[in-house]
Amino acid sequence: MIQLLLVLLARPPALQVAAAVPKEPGYHLIWHDEFSGNGLPDPKKWGWEVGMLRNHEAEYYTKDRLANARVENGHLTITGIHEPYKGAQFTSASLQTHDTFSFEYGRLEVRAKLPGGSGTWPAIWLMGEDVGQTGWPRCGELDVMEHVAFDAAGIHGTVHLPHPDGQGQASAGGTVQAPDCTTAWHVYGMNWSPQAISFSLDGKPYFRYPYSGPQSWVFDKPMYLIINLAIGGDWGGQHGLDPAAYPQKFQIDYVRVWQKDRPGRP
Repeated sequence: MIQLLLVLLARPPALQVAAAVPKEPGYHLIWHDEFSGNGLPDPKKWGWEVGMLRNHEAEYYTKDRLANARVENGHLTITGIHEPYKGAQFTSASLQTHDTFSFEYGRLEVRAKLPGGSGTWPAIWLMGEDVGQTGWPRCGELDVMEHVAFDAAGIHGTVHLPHPDGQGQASAGGTVQAPDCTTAWHVYGMNWSPQAISFSLDGKPYFRYPYSGPQSWVFDKPMYLIINLAIGGDWGGQHGLDPAAYPQKFQIDYVRVWQKDRPGRP
């Protein structure tokens, strides 16, 4: 028994975690981050978006700055701060896996606790790896979780794709209520297959988008992950933005992606 215990303790941390993660039949863990270290996010897993990027948001996304993205105590914490920085009045972080990891079909789960201050807009989402070649929305976008502070209990899951008439974008999505999302941990999930995309909260699906035909289905390609805390902007700032509410923290306990043998489409 003592020898067995020593063998278990000697396992590399990644193997211990992988062995501990429950498996559904046919699924295997292909990528994960348990945020078990200290300091900046693992550069082998995460890159950074930098600057004032989209949606008329108020934040500047910084790079390699512990004040905005820090791993400690088993969590990743993305912090939005009210401070002057390179022409912006707020700083935050947006982590992405464009150059480190992408996948096509599978199951994603992220356990997180959300910020709640005025103007916050945290998100967990996927973007088509070919965005640089095809542009948006042709690349496709899957919003696994979005939350805006003025809709305190609402958790939103949305798919974005080209409009059938070829002009602009179309979207479809659903909302589920989680009144304690800023004080309690929840698991935000997505199941993605050739037949459908579904979003879930704590394992319970609340929206399903079925395969819509080859002319409009753009979700048959590798996509990469983005986790960010936006501040203000076209949606997050619709009901104002109070600087006195900051700093605000978006905490992530783990990110896990499972995959199974590629399923076919009937």
